[in-house]
Amino acid sequence: MLLVVDIGNTNTVLGVFNDEKLEFRYRVATNLKRTSDELVATLFNMFNIHNVDTNEIDDTIISSVVPDIMYSWQSCNRKLFDKEPIIIDYKTDTGITIDYGAPSQVGADRIVDAVAVYNKYGGPAIIVDMGTAITFDVITSDGRYLGGSIAPGIKIGQEGLFGMTAQLPKIELRVPDTPIARTTPESINAGIVYGYIGLIDGLISQIEKELHEKHKIEEEINVIATGGFSELISNESKYINIIEPDLMLDGLRIIYDRIKE
Repeated sequence: MLLVVDIGNTNTVLGVFNDEKLEFRYRVATNLKRTSDELVATLFNMFNIHNVDTNEIDDTIISSVVPDIMYSWQSCNRKLFDKEPIIIDYKTDTGITIDYGAPSQVGADRIVDAVAVYNKYGGPAIIVDMGTAITFDVITSDGRYLGGSIAPGIKIGQEGLFGMTAQLPKIELRVPDTPIARTTPESINAGIVYGYIGLIDGLISQIEKELHEKHKIEEEINVIATGGFSELISNESKYINIIEPDLMLDGLRIIYDRIKE
């Protein structure tokens, strides 16, 4: 079995694959103060809940956008499995070409997303990952990662609104009924959800325009969404045609299989 670990700024998502089947996934908060012993306890509890013996885990592969937490995760892996994890970066043999001005600056999450989409759907494609930040990435039909755009995520927008105002309440987001809301919570919900749909569709439109005009791409462009808010936003988007909640986990498994061939 393979343990895959996607360390994001807000949450860390863990998954266990048995060959190509994702047996389960587990989400915990990303906490810079968590020690390696605490991570061992977290993993041990997760395995117990799902009746997995640690001896069944053959390898660990990690994608992280939080460098300061990596020492604890590497130490945790050594303590629990007595081996080093595989850590993704721009030098990893992923099967795609990083055609980017500064490859070392590309986040591991963006690389893994692109690998997953290219292997599952081919290119050209735009990947929209709705995490703490919203990333827009482009992969071509010949497997070139061209880069993309980064925008503030929905939670950042929420926290900015609530943190800078005295009387606006925190709310749980849902699909709004109307943009002309008649209560303050409904107004906040409509503003955030419709506002981010506009941001996302606007950027996708600009990216597609450049791909057609500058890069002379004539094929249909798939737009794949992933991340915590992907279902909420994607169903209202004009452009997103595929939702992949486990895209990062699939990408890590695909890269591992390539490395071990």
